[in-house]
Amino acid sequence: MKRAFLIASAAALAFAGLATADKAPAARAASGALLTNVKAGAPTRMVYELQAKAWVLFIPATGRATFTTELHPDTYTIDSRVKVTGIADWFVNYDMHIHAQGETHGRELKTREYVSQNKDGKKNRRVEMAISDHDFSMTATPRFGNLGDPAATTDQVLKTNDPITALITFALEPRAPDEDPCGGPIRIFDGRQLTYLYLSNAGTKQVSTPVWSGEAIECHVTMDRIAGYDRDEVDNDNLTSIDGPLRMWLAPLDNGATVPIKIAADSKKIGEVTLTAKKLSFEPLVTSEADAAPGSGQH
Repeated sequence: MKRAFLIASAAALAFAGLATADKAPAARAASGALLTNVKAGAPTRMVYELQAKAWVLFIPATGRATFTTELHPDTYTIDSRVKVTGIADWFVNYDMHIHAQGETHGRELKTREYVSQNKDGKKNRRVEMAISDHDFSMTATPRFGNLGDPAATTDQVLKTNDPITALITFALEPRAPDEDPCGGPIRIFDGRQLTYLYLSNAGTKQVSTPVWSGEAIECHVTMDRIAGYDRDEVDNDNLTSIDGPLRMWLAPLDNGATVPIKIAADSKKIGEVTLTAKKLSFEPLVTSEADAAPGSGQH
């Protein structure tokens, strides 16, 4: 399971963003434009797909993560699927469906409900979580053996978002011209484990992908296991099964977003795992027949 999680962990860092359809470098505009437009009454759908590849004894192991995000002026939903296929003793088949929904704000998203269903042929665990302004609840089926040492507290959880909401907010959050474009920390809670991801700026690098090409911002990602982990896990600041920091390249888009278009991680067991954006699209979200009618508008 840990070897499969190498790709799944990295794929979890690739989240819905927004880009032009061609590969031309995008000039950066005023930060926060996307969420500002959504709040002003321009619902938006984002579709993102990331593909991973690794090689084991000259045989490929592959992974794919897809994300569909619908942003409305007051609410949002995200549906994601992460699927990994590989080789016995190296990877298990890993298939996770995730749904998140919550509130849309002018500068961020905030989780209210989160459901994940993992199908790995073993525990096939389902996690359901709800977060309010003052409390949270979580149900896992089958139940977790424990909630970590120490377990996450309510005060800690209220400062976080679920994994995909936290990461989409990271991509869309406003960044002032004099701020570090790598941003962070990213505060994540998945129902058991509470994690902070820290990003350090490593400069820029020319990157070419099927969806975007140009000078990308290179960020190195390490983690702080805050709560919900076993004691023998808390001293490792790297993602599971990854040697050294995860490297992530962000595309500075003309809507003010900074979207990851390439992610790379090294492992002594299987070498480098590379995740590349294969699909990245943005379209207006039609929410009713009235919205779709020619000349219609909100008054």
